[in-house]
Amino acid sequence: MQALRERLLSLQDKKYQKFHSDLCPGTTNIIGIRIPVLRQLASEIVRQGEYPDYLQQALQKPFHYSEEATLCGMVLGLLKIDFIKLLEYLKLFVPRIDNWSVCDVTCSSLKAFRKNQQQGRRFLQHYLDSHNEYELRFAVVMLMNYYNDDAYIDDTLKELNAVRHEGYYVKMAVAWALSLCFIKQRDKTMKLFQNNTLDDFTYNKALQKCRESFRVSDGDKALLQSMKRK
Repeated sequence: MQALRERLLSLQDKKYQKFHSDLCPGTTNIIGIRIPVLRQLASEIVRQGEYPDYLQQALQKPFHYSEEATLCGMVLGLLKIDFIKLLEYLKLFVPRIDNWSVCDVTCSSLKAFRKNQQQGRRFLQHYLDSHNEYELRFAVVMLMNYYNDDAYIDDTLKELNAVRHEGYYVKMAVAWALSLCFIKQRDKTMKLFQNNTLDDFTYNKALQKCRESFRVSDGDKALLQSMKRK
């Protein structure tokens, strides 16, 4: 792992480090490596068959650098293995997520959930019940990415409405998820907006994110603006 860490450090882009650090306030362990570069490295690890040894070492202790966590999430997303085994790896990985960027990049990488929705949804329930900010954000973003179809939208909206956490990155994730649900499932999400138990910040942010989308009609944007809580 030391050799891999040295390689990561050699890929540093100092301008990107400042940019990324500004986006992740409070995260002080960012090297500054662009996402496409990390994806290329993750593909290399998987393609060369090195991932079992890599994961065994990577998941033994906390990540020293944010990019080490992001790389691990990318590797997990690329694996073509039994879904149950993937979930076992995720049980070790998810509690180590400590910023929104690692969370969201990992979630977007876990496309195996599309073909294993039922098992995946059961797995996510533990994190939906979590009091940890980033475990809960992980579950919310996963619902947003993989559970807004006809089969799951009712359950997803119910879960989003039930989230109770004071963490900023949870509230923003719920708002983001609801805006995507509105785009995908407009009528059902509108009913939720009209009758919900969301806190004012999350509710208003959800409406704002809907209005900022080019996929929402001008008429709906005006309606949503009128629904904003004072």
